[in-house]
Amino acid sequence: MNVRLYVWQRATAAVMAPLVFVHIAIIFYATRQGMSAADILSRTHGSLMWAAYYGFFVAAVSIHAAIGVRNILTEWLPLMERRAGRYAFSFGVLLFALGLRAVAAVVLS
Repeated sequence: MNVRLYVWQRATAAVMAPLVFVHIAIIFYATRQGMSAADILSRTHGSLMWAAYYGFFVAAVSIHAAIGVRNILTEWLPLMERRAGRYAFSFGVLLFALGLRAVAAVVLS
């Protein structure tokens, strides 16, 4: 495996770990408070902080997942590393775009 990609995947995992913890804590808080989806959306509407938080989360997940998909493609399919890299990059870009769309839906709604 490419050492550079290995380091990037481990770095994004280290970034995602606290982000996942905070995200789950927020879910527990919201459910314990009996908040509805409308309540949550009213709190996130127009918030640059939440847009940045989840935007950063989406970026880390997209990079992490794309590297993982590349590894799976090179291990399981008879693909050259370059072709697997192109497919994985496309997947990462798609994931990033969909993630930003979801962030925009939550923050701009």
